[in-house]
Amino acid sequence: MIADLTEAIRLNPSLANAYYNRGNAKYELGDKQAAITDYNEAIRLDPNLADVFYNRGVAKSCLGDKEGAIADYNEAIHLNPNYAESYNNRGNVKYVLGDKEGAIADYNEAIRIKPDHDESYNNRGNVKSDLGDQEGAIADYNEAIHLNPNYALAYNNRGKVKSDLGDKQGAIADYNEAIRIKPDHDGAYYNRGLTKKERNEKQGALADFQKALELYQLQGNTEWYNKSRDRIRELGV
Repeated sequence: MIADLTEAIRLNPSLANAYYNRGNAKYELGDKQAAITDYNEAIRLDPNLADVFYNRGVAKSCLGDKEGAIADYNEAIHLNPNYAESYNNRGNVKYVLGDKEGAIADYNEAIRIKPDHDESYNNRGNVKSDLGDQEGAIADYNEAIHLNPNYALAYNNRGKVKSDLGDKQGAIADYNEAIRIKPDHDGAYYNRGLTKKERNEKQGALADFQKALELYQLQGNTEWYNKSRDRIRELGV
């Protein structure tokens, strides 16, 4: 595909969409910086393509350029005021930067534009939980799950809040569902292990932490591999 798009660009260097599509292909292959280079060229040729700004924002965010990502989402929204995904993603970046109220405002707007935007409900639930609104968080996770019954991450997140509220059995039920939907859901194993540990179910907790450790190792996630190993050590193993 990249070869074909490169040939199309060679034949007609003014094809903004060819640069855009080649950028998308490079992004999918993991070369985010090369993708940004193509998005830059697409924007130079046609500065009115909201999707190009949006995708460049996604790539910038992945590379750690959060302010650059926000600038691109702003432009995508300027070009298309009903761009729900841009509001959602801008909310994600604001959340990472510590602007929780700004993040909620963006999720609200994404939901207003697209009431079935399950991801925005899940993300808004995360921020509400951080702000101490646990019941509001659960309501958002409930809606995300209602819209997408196979939303493993929303089950996992709802489980964490239920556990914090003392509903350990409800939390385990949610982690079970997350794992049923996504058997390699490392976070659900880890969190279920925590809840079982709190219930003094040592062997069950140990099995979950070991499974989480294996999954984190496969992903090369050193931070959470070490956390899982620490939890296993706490159990005296």
